[in-house]
Amino acid sequence: MNGDDLFSMANAKDSGHFEPLAVRMRPKTLDEIYGQNEIIGKDSFLRAMIERDTIPSLLLYGPSGVGKTTLAHVIAMETQSRFVKVNAVTAGTADLRKLIGEAKDAVCMYQKRTILFIDEIHRFNKAQQDVLLPYVEDGTIILIGATTENPYFEVNRPLLSRLRVMQLNALTKEAVASVLRRALQDEINGLGKMEITATSDILMTIASYADRDARMGLNLLEQICMLVPRRGTITQEIVEKVVGHRIYTYDKKGDAHYDTISAFIKSMRGSDPDAALHYLARMIEAGEQPSFIARRLVICAAEDVGLADPQALLVANAAAQAVQFVGWPEGRIILSEAVIYIACAPKSNSAYVAVDSAIADVRKGDCGDIPDYLRDSHYQGAAALGHGIHYKYPHNYPEGWIEQQYLPDPLKNKVYYHPLDHGQEKNMTEHWKYRRGK
Repeated sequence: MNGDDLFSMANAKDSGHFEPLAVRMRPKTLDEIYGQNEIIGKDSFLRAMIERDTIPSLLLYGPSGVGKTTLAHVIAMETQSRFVKVNAVTAGTADLRKLIGEAKDAVCMYQKRTILFIDEIHRFNKAQQDVLLPYVEDGTIILIGATTENPYFEVNRPLLSRLRVMQLNALTKEAVASVLRRALQDEINGLGKMEITATSDILMTIASYADRDARMGLNLLEQICMLVPRRGTITQEIVEKVVGHRIYTYDKKGDAHYDTISAFIKSMRGSDPDAALHYLARMIEAGEQPSFIARRLVICAAEDVGLADPQALLVANAAAQAVQFVGWPEGRIILSEAVIYIACAPKSNSAYVAVDSAIADVRKGDCGDIPDYLRDSHYQGAAALGHGIHYKYPHNYPEGWIEQQYLPDPLKNKVYYHPLDHGQEKNMTEHWKYRRGK
């Protein structure tokens, strides 16, 4: 161990800096929070409420490392209320009842309200969330919940209706890079006394590896600086030695999963193969199941390409079978081929619209009886019931077609299928349009 390393350790010990850098650099004022101007900017609702000490119950929703816990701590420091923090992973119903009792005492004895901050509130079950309801309602506690999960899926509707949802956006790389630069320069809580330098490009690289997560970025910076001597410079080689490869945030049961597949489908529907391949790459890197991706390709081929190019469904289905047979990593090539084909194919949703329109009529009811001449006549006694009589067998007529009513009487003029005039669908439906009299 060299002298510079010893100096760094001594500096940390003398300063009491055994806490992680991300904890030490946690902002203490609203102005120190980066990248959330829409939420806490000078003219924002929340900032006004904090400055007036009239905080309503809140639900802070956003990805990891954007400042949800930090914002709760800042609110605690800038208001006159008691502040109690619990984590839903470790707290139970008994803990909540005890905290609520203490909050009641604080109101009665000291006329002081309590801010109860619950991190990962989505971890509470329905019964635990219901415990909070009356005390949020009557103002005994000011509840601030934090969650990375979509609150409209994970938080009970009665509790959600009593909270103001504040969505914190993912930080930009520039915002994370600014956080990292401040940590390098801060001599009290950061790494300033080590006098380590880094170019803007290097800080942006670290921010990119951290996937715009400020906490992850600070953790990476701290690890990187352990390999840099005092007054040294952070290089690309050192960064790659620590990081290895980009850490991609993707929860296969959360918003990242659904948002990515949504963008993937919409890019293919919008005929943008480059965007579709980008989202395919995200899912591959995140370890998404190939069967899940393949199923979405089959659906998109039928729903969005449809009869404009019926071959797309065959391509998608073949890709779904092939990727299961081949597996990773070569399966990525098979999926790529199908994605490009579907994205570049002409689009028609006529089949999708047609069947949903027909289903809607069936669900309404009163569609009428099946005409007698269309009913099954392959059993003894069918003729006596009038079934199958007067049916016109199309193959007995020129061109294999004869005009005949097939829909029940109440729907006899109903049109479900509206073909589009492009792709293969245009040629496929010319005879059909002629016979329909259009």
